Amino acid sequence: MPKNEEPLSIAPGQIPWENENPDGTRSATLVGVREPGVTFTYAFFIPPNVWDAPHFHLAASHLHVVSGVLHLGYGRQFDQQLASPHPAGSFLYVPAGAIHFDGSSVETIIIGTATGPWSTDYV
Repeated sequence: MPKNEEPLSIAPGQIPWENENPDGTRSATLVGVREPGVTFTYAFFIPPNVWDAPHFHLAASHLHVVSGVLHLGYGRQFDQQLASPHPAGSFLYVPAGAIHFDGSSVETIIIGTATGPWSTDYV
């Protein structure tokens, strides 16, 4: 993908997924690089009925739900009942260091923007 200032347009069905995890989640860096001080935009795919345990990121993330429904909850205790649904079109801001968990009951795609460094740290 372009890592510079070239124009870019990608439809949800055309995201060039780079990484697929054993649970079926996929990710792609769309613009930029995940390095300290660099702003980047990424896409993340969540298959149906997949949830991520409580974790946090070093950087804040600005998220847009592109398709599906993202369920997001905060705290160290994983509890699907505490996760609020955010349908396609929703915007979410997850502060750096905020412990959260997420998942979905349907195929869901989110696009986020953050500034590196980036990591996912489980609690």
